[in-house]
Amino acid sequence: MQIYDEDQTEEALPYKYLIEKIEDFFKTDVTVPLRHIHEIMDAQKTLGSFILMPAWIGGRWIGLKTVSVFPSNKELGMPALHSTYMLFDGANGKPHTILDGNVITSRRTAAVSALACKYLSRENSKNLLLIGSGQVASLVPEAIKAVRPLEKVMVWSPTRENAERLASDLQDLGFDSFYVDDLKEACSYADIISCATLSTEPIIKGAWLKAGTHLDLIGSYTPDMRETDDACFSGTSVFIDTEEALMKSGDLLNPIASGIFSKDRVKATIFDLCNGKHSGRESDDEITVFKAVGNALEDLAAACLIVESD
Repeated sequence: MQIYDEDQTEEALPYKYLIEKIEDFFKTDVTVPLRHIHEIMDAQKTLGSFILMPAWIGGRWIGLKTVSVFPSNKELGMPALHSTYMLFDGANGKPHTILDGNVITSRRTAAVSALACKYLSRENSKNLLLIGSGQVASLVPEAIKAVRPLEKVMVWSPTRENAERLASDLQDLGFDSFYVDDLKEACSYADIISCATLSTEPIIKGAWLKAGTHLDLIGSYTPDMRETDDACFSGTSVFIDTEEALMKSGDLLNPIASGIFSKDRVKATIFDLCNGKHSGRESDDEITVFKAVGNALEDLAAACLIVESD
């Protein structure tokens, strides 16, 4: 059985091929059961979570991502989240490979953002407004660069020091990148706005979105989290990764509750886009919104890219 550490897993997932692999898997018959979430008490008597995310292609591969979230680890100087990905031979169930789950999660999340941009952003999109400064946010520009001629990256984060640090790192990668403090003004320059935060309060306002913008929302994944106000879903073309987004995302649940948005106004899922059931962006003036909460299919695609490329 092979074992890939963090560096080996990252090196084996270049965005060009990862985006292509995930798109291919959205066209493939992949079984994705509901994730299992179990509450577990840790040594500090604080409630943690243990999450199991399976997916498989019959006769080919079986994948399982395990995620442990122990919030009190921060008091011990340890990360709150640990993740591992296990791949099994789908023909006989034999364990095949263990990979770094954190790397797979962050890189496939950025890759799905880029895949959505391929269908929903204008082809000449060069200016990105990046909201957030964490691990996933740091990967989004490189991923989008694989599908769009990205040049400028404006970075905003609640913590200015973190945003400035990320902007500097992106400069080292060849981007014209800098920190911005006026989000309304930055939105007027952005072709693509990508939000990758864990915010519980709206950051982007619909009134700030100019014609032709693509708004990418990949951070929030619970009903209590949101990165946008309700107006972002009024008069815009809304796409989602899966139907699960309509049940889990505060970005969608809030405008639905207020009557500004409804489930039947979703244009398509990313499955529909990849399978040609919807063409995506229909005009240069259209404002598109993509909301993703993640799917175990994407993890399986990343793992299979690694082992099938060896």
